Amino acid sequence: MKQFNHVNAASFEEAGRMLKDSKGAAQAMAGGSDLLGVYKDGILKTYPETVINLKKIPGFDVLEAQEDCLKIGAGCRLNRIAEEQAVKEACPALAEAAYSVASPLIRSIGTIGGNICQDVRCWYYRYPDSVGKALDCKRKGGKTCYAINGENRYHSVFGGMDCHGSPCARSCPAGTDVPGYMERLREGDWDGAARIILRYNPMPMMTSRICPHLCQDDCNQCTYGDSVNVHGVERSLGDYILEHAEEYYTAPEKESGRKAAIIGAGPGGLAAAYYLRKAGHRVVVYDRMEKAGGVLRYGIPHYRLPKDIVDAYVDALAHMGVEFRLGVCVGKDITVEEIQQESDSLYMGTGAWKQPVLGLEGENLTQFGLNFLVEVNTYLEKSMGSQVLVCGGGNVAMDVALTASRLGAEEVKLVCLEQEHEMPAASEEIARAKEEGVKLYNGWGLGRIVTDGSGKVTGLEAKKCLSVFNGEHRFSPVYDEEDRMVMDADTIILATGQRVDLSFLGERFGEQLQSARGLIDADTESFKTKKEGIYAGGDAVTGPDIAIRAIQAGRVAAAGMNRDLGGSEEDGPACGGVPCGSEEGSRSRCSGAGTGSNPFLHFDPKSVGTGISNKLQELPLEERSLVKEDAASFDRGTAMAEAGRCMNCGCYAVSPSDISPVLVMAEAEIVTTERTLSAEELLTRELTVQDILNPGELIKEIRVPRLKGRMHYDKKRVRDAIDFAIVSLASCLDVTDDVIQGVRLVYGGVAPVPYRMTHVEEFLKGRTITEEVAEAAAELAVRDARPMGKNEYKLFMMKDLMRNAILRARSGD
Repeated sequence: MKQFNHVNAASFEEAGRMLKDSKGAAQAMAGGSDLLGVYKDGILKTYPETVINLKKIPGFDVLEAQEDCLKIGAGCRLNRIAEEQAVKEACPALAEAAYSVASPLIRSIGTIGGNICQDVRCWYYRYPDSVGKALDCKRKGGKTCYAINGENRYHSVFGGMDCHGSPCARSCPAGTDVPGYMERLREGDWDGAARIILRYNPMPMMTSRICPHLCQDDCNQCTYGDSVNVHGVERSLGDYILEHAEEYYTAPEKESGRKAAIIGAGPGGLAAAYYLRKAGHRVVVYDRMEKAGGVLRYGIPHYRLPKDIVDAYVDALAHMGVEFRLGVCVGKDITVEEIQQESDSLYMGTGAWKQPVLGLEGENLTQFGLNFLVEVNTYLEKSMGSQVLVCGGGNVAMDVALTASRLGAEEVKLVCLEQEHEMPAASEEIARAKEEGVKLYNGWGLGRIVTDGSGKVTGLEAKKCLSVFNGEHRFSPVYDEEDRMVMDADTIILATGQRVDLSFLGERFGEQLQSARGLIDADTESFKTKKEGIYAGGDAVTGPDIAIRAIQAGRVAAAGMNRDLGGSEEDGPACGGVPCGSEEGSRSRCSGAGTGSNPFLHFDPKSVGTGISNKLQELPLEERSLVKEDAASFDRGTAMAEAGRCMNCGCYAVSPSDISPVLVMAEAEIVTTERTLSAEELLTRELTVQDILNPGELIKEIRVPRLKGRMHYDKKRVRDAIDFAIVSLASCLDVTDDVIQGVRLVYGGVAPVPYRMTHVEEFLKGRTITEEVAEAAAELAVRDARPMGKNEYKLFMMKDLMRNAILRARSGD
């Protein structure tokens, strides 16, 4: 045990202030058992610098029977609660629960406040030595709940609760609730899945085809085999949404009377247009090209993203009422000032389309990769030589190389600074290029363009690249200037990056909005610029990046614009712009989990053990072309099967408190240093009490009303004297002549929080107690259970406790 400072608090409020000011360096001590976990070696990594003693606070351990309730101080010890006649008379179930907690030694130091504030309990907390001592499980901020694919005999039979977000959602720049829509698909609810994904990304039919799917890199299934094929599932869901566009892209029910303008019809602009129009605003989109889509239309080959999909999405927005003014060059045909004057809010997402100047000798004899793709995507043809050399290592370079190959080039080579494992291009795109005969030359930089003297390109002189990044992983290539080679080529295409062109801003807006980096100066969290009412996002703010980040910027900016325009939060994008994968955004999942008909997270215990993912079916090499899509989407059955592999990462442990189920059953009130909460609000809404309480907020007092009826707390455990509940049931039945007038039933040990059986209560009210009624209620209690594999035995315990609780209330029993 490490040395610590000890402070006696004069009041709960003073203790709360000290805890808040310590910023996590202090720990409150109410009894003694609450410090056991803090100082237990090998379980927790952090130790408090100061222990704040609450035991000297006046009223700390009060236990007083009042006319309408029991008033119990948070520091009242469990042995006193178990023995006091006043408790046995007012709420006998509470006395039974206090007595059942553990050994007399633990009860003599444990407090009621400490008991209800306990962390969740599972095998990996009980026996850490069996799995290598301390574990960074999901509850402790790690990536996974080990029970999903491991020991789960003591875990929840009703599902889990989210904590710390999910790895896939955190990795997705848009924060998409991937586990949320996967769960809907497992249940066959395609409409529910569609509505979830559209809250974060209005064009999944496109991102699923072009995104580098960062979500899959962090998928917890990677520990056991292949990641979940998220982009494959998303693709089928996106296709479903587009097939039913009239249901998901509908005009708003009411108009706000406000107008939003968008400059740039690329992924960010089209995302902002969707959310703003959905919120009821008039939306006008300006773009210099003849068709909307930006890079989606002009920068990505047909074989990766068919243009009829882009057209269908744009048509869907137009059906919503979005106005497109295409072929309009902002800065020439109309100024930014004019657009701003005509609008109430403005978003700029113009992308990165300008060729960077490398200063390469003979650079004027090369082609710009993005221009090359635009021309091919527009006309599906392009004249070029037989020997093509592509310079660059990203996805654009891969697209250029494959397009050149499919146009009929005899030889396509690709040269880049990075070694293959360092290349920014997606691994499958690299593999596809190699499969189609593109020759990779890794670790070479650009020296000069070689000509035959008449200005005709004959090759590239390349120089050896020794390293690409410095010690801080910043781009800082180092070359061996003496190690050079000439690569033959008659066509050289530079795909080494793009630049942002802000000339459209004009002089006044250019001075106000342009940063020293040549980008639009906007806050990268809200995407607000310094100019009131103007937002910007995507490549114009960050420099060249992937489409999903532009979509996220458009969504977040739309949320801010919607607020500025007086729109409601309900009409705006998901979480008001907060990604669901973030700590804040994750709180939206499973709110109010302790009531209702199984609102917890679920997974398929059989399917999560499948280590091999379903793969998209690709065209044979000889059938691939410029216009036909390379891969086919999953059918719905395959998509649902792959969704079954999703682990729905959350915490599947159970609440260890014996007192909490009783307080929820008894409709108790919890008084803190800041407010009064019902037990249901405090103990069932989030995974732990700490997730509800504010920093420094302490529980002061518990008020237990006098309820009418027979109350009991029944508990199944491994060892009668000292163990936590495997399954417990807090019950109150108000019975007259064997007819149930009122009933409250709350289980413990079966879910991450106490679980109130409201549907069983509704079934029992007004019924006469019989063996058949008790049996039916027992079956109803486990109706929504989702055992994990090794904990199915808990269902038998649940039914046994329920039957006994009901029959015990019958006269004569």
